[in-house]
Amino acid sequence: MFDYAAPKVFPPSGKRRGVGQHPHRGFETITIAFQGAVEHGDSVGNRGVIGPGDIQWMTAARGIIHEEFHSTEFGKTGGNFEMAQLWLNLPAKHKMDPPRYQPILEKEIPVVALTRCAADDGGVEDKAEPSSSCGAGGDGSVKVIAGAFGATKGAAHTFSPVELWDVTLQVPQVDFEFEFPVGHNVVVFVRRGGIVVQGQTVGAQGVALMHREGTTLRVSGLEAATQLLILGGEPLHEPIAAQGPFVMNTNAELRQAMVDYQTGKLGQ
Repeated sequence: MFDYAAPKVFPPSGKRRGVGQHPHRGFETITIAFQGAVEHGDSVGNRGVIGPGDIQWMTAARGIIHEEFHSTEFGKTGGNFEMAQLWLNLPAKHKMDPPRYQPILEKEIPVVALTRCAADDGGVEDKAEPSSSCGAGGDGSVKVIAGAFGATKGAAHTFSPVELWDVTLQVPQVDFEFEFPVGHNVVVFVRRGGIVVQGQTVGAQGVALMHREGTTLRVSGLEAATQLLILGGEPLHEPIAAQGPFVMNTNAELRQAMVDYQTGKLGQ
């Protein structure tokens, strides 16, 4: 599941807007803060605030009780609020692991410059690769949250091969190529601007769901400072049984999750 909270201005109120205590089991929630701040807490003792550029990567696994609200400070001051949340399935062998939390601050996320490199024939060859091999950057950037972009590894630890990149394309009408392993799912979400991806136009807040054939994603921005989230991952090829806040492999496991929650086994 992917959920996007489009930019919205909240006036100062002092109120804690958000989602109260609720359970999760069998998957991970990844919250990306673009603007505003979220205060969170869970049943295993993790508490904190994620602000602009930060990532909250929570592995519910065998079970956790969680809550998330506008931060106390944001409630007082108000302002622009923009977030995205991804639900990432766990392989069956890890669904009953102990829960854990990865706080990823903006300063911990590696950033790779996108540049256009001079080709041997004097023309321009558009590439998505670190500026160290092409001279000065400035054509765009990739924040590598998870997975590997070229030689740069993302900040997050994952249980299966996953790519999660926050991409800015500064130069319009220029193709950039992004490489993925064979057979990976790939989704492109357009936060700002618009793109042409594999010959198709996708506007702001649109989604391109790619086929699994091939390894190269070709994208160009329709305007300067186009902003994207590119999500990729290796299919698990396992059955999915999902209901509400639980993502398991069988209906029996779903029923057990509900019983465990009702009897307090997912935490307090």
